[in-house]
Amino acid sequence: MNDLIQAGAFLVDVRTEEEFQAGHVEASVNIPLDQVAERIEEFEGKGAIIVFCKSGNRSGMAKAILAQAGISNVTNGGTWQDVKTHIN
Repeated sequence: MNDLIQAGAFLVDVRTEEEFQAGHVEASVNIPLDQVAERIEEFEGKGAIIVFCKSGNRSGMAKAILAQAGISNVTNGGTWQDVKTHIN
């Protein structure tokens, strides 16, 4: 995951807006899981994508939604805290 982050991966936090506001990875974008399918265009054309959440469960679902839409360059980063440790 370090290599992807260093290469400028698109970091997407799929938690709710409230969870995101309570603490998040500074370089990340908040696209809640329930909005992923309707915001597919925001994922298109990205070199690498890392999705993450509170436990890794919602990010796993987001990865599956993106795969169904033909976006395969997605990594489930697990928790937002895990991703944050790779940034700092």
